[in-house]
Amino acid sequence: MKTLLQAVQFSLFSFAALPALAQEAPVNINEASVETLTTLPGIGAVKAQAIVDDREVNGNYKSLEDLTRIDGIGDTTVANLADNATL
Repeated sequence: MKTLLQAVQFSLFSFAALPALAQEAPVNINEASVETLTTLPGIGAVKAQAIVDDREVNGNYKSLEDLTRIDGIGDTTVANLADNATL
């Protein structure tokens, strides 16, 4: 009975950890909508809209560092986006 209880506990903890283990595909900043951009760390609605506006005026980003053209996005924010954003 103890083994069964341990197996049930292990299963419950395993399923609870699945969302944390599931990694979504990186967001393409050259194609993403405002809504999708807001899922990135450090990017709220205002910055997301600024990214889209800048992209429309200046064309696609060639590197993540180009995001520093946006007010409020600095090197730290760009570094935090490295695993979550792509071109």
